[in-house]
Parts: sequence; structure tokens; C-alpha cells
Amino acid sequence: MTHLLDADATELARRVRAREVSALELVDAAVAAIEQVNPQLNAVVHKMYDQARAAAKAPLPDGPFAGVPMVVKDFDGFVKGVPFTASTRFLDGFVPDHDAEAIARFRRAGLIFLGKTNCPELALLGTTESEFRGPAHNPWNLDHTTGGSSGGSAALVASRAVPVAHGGDGGGSLRIPASICGLVGLKASRGRIPTGPDLGEGWGGYVQFGVLSRSVRDTAAMLDVLAGPMPGDPYAAPPHEGTFLSALTQKPKRLRIAFTTQSFFGKHTDPVCVEAVTRTAHLLRTLGHEVEEAHPEFDRDALVRAYLVQVGVGTAAEIADFARWTGKTPHASDFEPATWFLRQVGRAMGGVDLQHARDAMQTAGRQMAAFHQKYDVLLTPTLAHPPVQLGELGLKPADRFALAALRALPLRPAILAALAQLAEDNFEKSPNTQIFNQTGQPAISLPLHMSPAGLPIGVQFSAAYGEEGLLLRLASQLEEAVPWIDRRPAVCV
Repeated sequence: MTHLLDADATELARRVRAREVSALELVDAAVAAIEQVNPQLNAVVHKMYDQARAAAKAPLPDGPFAGVPMVVKDFDGFVKGVPFTASTRFLDGFVPDHDAEAIARFRRAGLIFLGKTNCPELALLGTTESEFRGPAHNPWNLDHTTGGSSGGSAALVASRAVPVAHGGDGGGSLRIPASICGLVGLKASRGRIPTGPDLGEGWGGYVQFGVLSRSVRDTAAMLDVLAGPMPGDPYAAPPHEGTFLSALTQKPKRLRIAFTTQSFFGKHTDPVCVEAVTRTAHLLRTLGHEVEEAHPEFDRDALVRAYLVQVGVGTAAEIADFARWTGKTPHASDFEPATWFLRQVGRAMGGVDLQHARDAMQTAGRQMAAFHQKYDVLLTPTLAHPPVQLGELGLKPADRFALAALRALPLRPAILAALAQLAEDNFEKSPNTQIFNQTGQPAISLPLHMSPAGLPIGVQFSAAYGEEGLLLRLASQLEEAVPWIDRRPAVCV
């Protein structure tokens, strides 16, 4: 089992094609691996073992990952005939009758689904600790968070139970768990990967689907699987010449790279995360790149409010969709307090509020585009602080009391006051990912460093809109300079 699952998805696919191993052997090995680690990690919330074995025995699609096992997040796209709960009791028992387009593309590539993975309720938080599903545990240290919202997926890839896992990113939900669990997490450009047919612009275009992996080549090849518009998409990212995987064969030219250790939406950056960025900047210089300290200018308060308004409106719309799917009437008791509060925020907003949020988003996009006229890449901490312990990001008693009062008396002035407080306090630990969801440009977290406590510390690279190929070439160069794939967490197959 260990011999099989130490390899990345690209190598496993090669072995299947060469008939060195069968798809059924890989599925059986991954099932055994999940059964070994999941009691400690609480990463899998729905098992699909029988379906996986049946798929492995059947003729495989002629796809680049034929026979390779993976897991799917319990959000960010339907899987036909498989429960979809979004980690909320309200959807318990709901089973969609079709695949999302991204899920269908995974199937056509030959990937075999073993189960659905844990996430926070409605994928709203940067930690995977829902009341319905319970916390996912970090394989590097079980007392710590996996991050979120794709936390269960990250835990399984890091522990080597599967080589790759599905996720999504609306504010850092691929990059945050990638940083915390020592993985590669790419948020693609807006419009690169379709979110249909059920999701139009998730959170107004913030949400992008993707994967968590242990190698840059897997990330690139999976982007090839997922990329390209589906019929009816309102827009698409600029076409990429050739494949993203083939882009890795070329070393990046000498790049102009800006770096900053500032906290975009927070106040402080921990010295451990500062050191990760400064060491990476030094490494980039040794690789021949032009590196200097600089950062884009933007209106922090306007963007934070825009983010929360958009997420609130998106949450209200999602809960309305849930009611339509299930025929049930939603009540506050059906959801966690923070989720219901965001619904209240969304319902309290008007069309002008939402338009102002979209205007702020597009202003930031233009500011970032101007910044990238001078710099090819921006380097930042992925997170402003090392991975936190489970429970640290939960609601305090005073917060619960305040949200209970709002549920009882949802007056708009009180909701707006609470929203202002949320904007002030809520982004300290993970302040650097959301802006790239707003601007729509690609960003990737790479596991280049470890904390003194033995926990992964990711660094984030962003590039101009449509420039995933540039980011992947740079990531591959860094992976070669500082290999990470042989690092193994405490809980590992």
C-alpha cells in the first residue's frame, strides 16, 4: 500500500497504462489507506467504496488519469446519486440526480471517486469544524486545524490516502488548507474552470473549483482536465497555448517579482510567516529572478466590506436554493449561528449594496492589473499566522449571545453594526487570500517551509489574470530547488 500511494497521480496513471498495477489494486489500496487514517482525521464523511470498485472493474475511460483514485469535497459541485450535505443538517438526505460539469470532467479523465470529504458548513470558514460533521484533524498535528473549506480533502492528500482531491476556493479554500497541510493549492483565474450547470457565478465570481495535490505536475495536469468553458458560460479566461502540463517543460524566464510580508486584510504577520517569505525571496534571487519589496495599493476597508456583502448575499441565495431543492422551510435552528447571520446580512443588503461590492471588486482588479504591468509575480504569505489549534477560530460566548439577539430581533442597523465588527476582526489569521478571489487572478500556495513546531507554512504567488502557466512554471522551478514531496506528517499511510 505504501509503495503504491507514495506516488503522485501522474505516476499512478502511468503505472495503470503500463499495466504495472490495476485500477482495482489502486482502489483497494486507497480504501485500506482511508480506513487506516480516517478514524484519526475525520476527513471522509460519505464512503463510495462499492461504486469505486465497480468503476475499477469496468472498462476505463481513455483519459489521462484512468484508474487513479480521488475524493470529492461535499460541496463545490454535485455528484450524481451521492448525498450532498454541505455539512449542514438542513440538507441531510438530499441526493442530486446529475453531475456538475467539473465532476463529469474528472470522470471522463478516468478518476475514480472513493468518497465525499469534510468541510465547514456551506464551506464558509477557513477551518473545517462544522457542528454537523465535527472537526477534521490535521495529519501533521491532530490538535490543529486542516484549514478550510477544503479541509477534509487536504487531510487525505497530506496523509497519502489519495494522491489528489477535489476542492473549491471562494476566499482561500484551496490555498488555506494547502498551506496548513503542506500541499500545492492553485486557485485558477476567474472563468478558467466551469462551475455550472448549477452554479452561475459562485459568490459573484469569487468561487473557483480545483484540486489539492502533492506535486506541481499533478496540479498542472488536473487544470488541463478541468479547464475550458462549458456551453453557455457567460465568459471564459483567455485560452492557454498548449497544455498546462507541457508548460512545465520550460523554465521561467527571468521574472520581475515583488514580495511583501504585510497582512492585506489583517493587522499583523507572525515572524514565522515573515521568515517564510523573506527566505523565499532570497531563493528566487539565487534562481536568477529580479526581486524587490513592493505591494499593490488598494482600499482595504472597501474590499473587506465588499467581500462580506457578497458572501452574505451568496449565503442567503444558497439557503434559498436548499429550500427549493428539499421543499423545506429554513429556520435559524437548522444552521450554525455564523451561517444564519450571513444569511441575515445577505437579506438585509439591497441591490445598491451589492453593486457597490461588485464595483469595489472590479476596481481592485484594475489596480492589480496595473501592478502587474511592472511585476510578473507577487509573493506573499499564504496565511499571516502558523496553523491554529482546533477551536481557536470558533465563536466566543459573547459572539453567540450577540448572534442570538440578532436572530430574535433582526433589525438592519444592528445587522450592519455586527457586519462592521466582523469586517474589523475576522481576517487576522487568513488575510491574504480573499483579494485574489475578488480580482479574479490566479494564485497558488506552495509548501516551501515548516514552522519550528513542525507544521507546514505555505507561501503564495499570484500573477496577472490568465497567467496560470507562468505560475506553474515558477512553482515547478521552486519544487525542483526545494523538494517537498518526501515530507511525511505524523498521521500517514
